[in-house]
Amino acid sequence: MQANGSVIQQLWDPATVQSLPQFAVNLAIAAVLAWLLGEVYLRFGQSLSNRRLFARNFLPLTLTTALVITIVKSSLALSLGLVGALSIVRFRAAIKEPEELAYLFLAISIGLGLGAGQPLLTTAAFLVIATTLAARSLLRKSHAGTNLFLTVTTTTMNGQRLGLRQIEESLRACGASSSLRRFDESSDQTEAAFQVAFPDTHRVEDFTGRLRSLNPDSRVSFVEDRGLIG
Repeated sequence: MQANGSVIQQLWDPATVQSLPQFAVNLAIAAVLAWLLGEVYLRFGQSLSNRRLFARNFLPLTLTTALVITIVKSSLALSLGLVGALSIVRFRAAIKEPEELAYLFLAISIGLGLGAGQPLLTTAAFLVIATTLAARSLLRKSHAGTNLFLTVTTTTMNGQRLGLRQIEESLRACGASSSLRRFDESSDQTEAAFQVAFPDTHRVEDFTGRLRSLNPDSRVSFVEDRGLIG
């Protein structure tokens, strides 16, 4: 009975009850900022993965972080217990692009700030960061023109296959600017993903012709950057 009374007393502690409205407000702000973060990622992200699917993680991640920080911030014992509990958690999903990791850290930072009871500072920082990301993306597009995502898959032919240098040389020969985004290599296949900008559409056909002359089994795929949202 004494233990039950202690639990009830903690649940109805006046300080806890008084903090509930502010906690609800912070949680609502966290939800709004997480949604806005997802929209920024969809609109200005450069990831080759399905951005809409990845952006769905921001809301639960942000809210969970805010909840955890709210619970442990007033108790050293809970903080140490949290460290011990999280030490056994292992994340096996590979983050293949640094941009994805950056957005995950931003979602966690929003949760940390609101869980620590800093809504104004967190909101202001998020707006500055989001504006910076949007401006950087718009400036990049204005200089580079229409961006395409290029995927080149080649297989071994007569003991040889296209290398990364040959693909990049073919792009430069066609006047395309390129940025390597992903490179996967196995014993019998090479796959390279680029973000490219061609001066005109005719150069795209020139590029595919050059690759096919080097390796007839090459597979080339072009996707406009907005087509990867999902």
